[in-house]
Amino acid sequence: MGMAEKIRIMLIKRGNISEAELARRVGVSPQNMNNKMKRDNFTEADLRKIASALDCEYEAGFRMKDTNELI
Repeated sequence: MGMAEKIRIMLIKRGNISEAELARRVGVSPQNMNNKMKRDNFTEADLRKIASALDCEYEAGFRMKDTNELI
């Protein structure tokens, strides 16, 4: 599942928020948000802003399979 799909799910779970409203909350144009969603192309900073706008936490990292260490 791509990040854009996860964001769409969160938009629904948070009260059917539109992409345009999300764009307003994170301070980008609706066109810019639409392009990012189409391309599924987000920076980590974008994802953190989106998470904040949706009252969520964004977590990213790598977990080593042999030691289970999270990096």
